[in-house]
Amino acid sequence: MVSESASAYDAIVTLFLEDVGTLFVVNQKGYLAGVISRKDLLRASLGNKTLEDVPVGIIMSRMPNIITCAPEESLYAAAKKLIDFQIDSLPVVRPSEEDPKFMELTGRVTKTTIAKAFVELGSEPKV
Repeated sequence: MVSESASAYDAIVTLFLEDVGTLFVVNQKGYLAGVISRKDLLRASLGNKTLEDVPVGIIMSRMPNIITCAPEESLYAAAKKLIDFQIDSLPVVRPSEEDPKFMELTGRVTKTTIAKAFVELGSEPKV
């Protein structure tokens, strides 16, 4: 997770430190504001721009153009969204109690999450 006001350089560092392919961007109140991917950061690095001067908020994909899932959704529903929209991860969100039009970030579902669940299901002892 990274702040909307963070620089593209900071986002790249966070991406590598957290070993993820996508970062979720939050606004000042901590609500989901957008998503930034490796591809977005690579695109921003092309040209003569100094990455320390480019805010994440300029290059991210913004809400409501982000595919999300709710905590109560099944892994199957999440996996279907990952496949249907050809994305690597989904933010897990719930409407804010203060203002339901804003989404609180509660977690993430990735292709790795789905694969781990699949392996766990396959390794359960047969009765």
